[in-house]
Amino acid sequence: MERWSLIAITLAISLTVRWAVSLNPYSGAGKPPMFGDYEAQRHWQEITFNLPIHQWYFNTSSNNLKYWGLDYPPLTAYHSLICAYVAELINPEWIALHTSHGYESLGHKLFMRATVFVADLAVYVPAILCYIHHCEGPESKKVSSMLCALLYPGLILIDHGHFQYNSISLGLALWGWLGLVFDRVLFGSVAFCLALNYKQMELYHALPFFCYLLGNCLKRDLKGEGMMRLIKIAFTVLISFACCWLPFLTSLQQSLQVFQRLFPVERGLFEDKVGNVWCSLSVILKVKEVLSPQIQVWFSFAATLLTLLPTCIKLTINPTLKGFKLAMVNCSLSFFLFSFQVHEKSILLAALPVLLLLHEIPFMATWFLLVSTFSMLPLLLKDGLLLPYTITSLAFLLVTTKLLSAFEKVSVEDLQLQPFSQGVRRYIPHFTIPAHLVKLAAYTLVQGNESQMTSSANHALNISRCLQERR
Repeated sequence: MERWSLIAITLAISLTVRWAVSLNPYSGAGKPPMFGDYEAQRHWQEITFNLPIHQWYFNTSSNNLKYWGLDYPPLTAYHSLICAYVAELINPEWIALHTSHGYESLGHKLFMRATVFVADLAVYVPAILCYIHHCEGPESKKVSSMLCALLYPGLILIDHGHFQYNSISLGLALWGWLGLVFDRVLFGSVAFCLALNYKQMELYHALPFFCYLLGNCLKRDLKGEGMMRLIKIAFTVLISFACCWLPFLTSLQQSLQVFQRLFPVERGLFEDKVGNVWCSLSVILKVKEVLSPQIQVWFSFAATLLTLLPTCIKLTINPTLKGFKLAMVNCSLSFFLFSFQVHEKSILLAALPVLLLLHEIPFMATWFLLVSTFSMLPLLLKDGLLLPYTITSLAFLLVTTKLLSAFEKVSVEDLQLQPFSQGVRRYIPHFTIPAHLVKLAAYTLVQGNESQMTSSANHALNISRCLQERR
């Protein structure tokens, strides 16, 4: 009974934080003519509800692709259609063709925020609960890990603040991982196929899934049980994709148009101030101007492939669940750092597997998750989310520090760096990882977040003074 009470309290806290963040501004609020991601999601509801399905991805007089044209896979479009049916019941003006562009009202904001909240609660939150329940350890540690994972500020700020539905694709990917954990590979394959058909960025996680399943089949002997398992998985994937793409398989033109919308090469190597290699390199060398788009694509493909190949080969040869989690981290970071058309929000795909390691290596995971949130700060500032960013980041830091003792477990054993140390000692005999440097890094992290809080408080105080002077 006490366990369920703690879980209920944990859920109440995490859901309250989500709703509190949703009370803040969203992407593009009051910023015509394009507004922002909030308008993009609303517009997709408008398009999918009012136009026949064969026009969803095509440029027509009723569907201007330059005004937030659909550029996500079919499952996102189907989700938009479901939301549109609900919106039509409440207020048809919200999704009226053409006339609803840039629609803003308190009632509509409440509806849109509720759709994200429900999606998070229906897909992502149960997956986190199920994963933490599977982890080893005492119940108190499981509940603590659950609260920390659900309070990750990056996902909360982007979905419930900026406005997106990343919790659906990430939640489905997590359900795919759970299918592998419980040896329900067909369920896991379906779940990940759905994640990939909701957002194409789930390609960041695709190779670890493929390599783990292939390696698992190879270990079972491809002449017998392993071959049957591989055939079942292949058929499951094909059927899952066919079901999602069925309306767009009526002609080659339809399929190619959707594919072109999913991978828009013309949009460039990266967008805005994203923390990847190409954006950092552009400070010294303007890659976008020096190289043609076609060469940029090949360069990014080669760099991404080379950096993730060792991890994928190792996972195929030795498919373990621990190796799978680490491979997800490495591959998603390879894609984020080197792939083509990277957004700031893509760091969430690397954050998901790190969340799966939070209870094992709390210090390194906490450090990474806070830095990943910080990397999106320019985007959050643009949306007016400085205060919720500061508060949620400090809350996450406080919870991981107190409940998971993140800054106390910094020995080589706690950080699981023993194999790394032994490997380096083959070439540098007296190599050690000094714990005091790790603690110094932890202290710097804490101080940095405290200074952010102070800066945010001063900013809020200045705004309050300005408002008082105007009155």
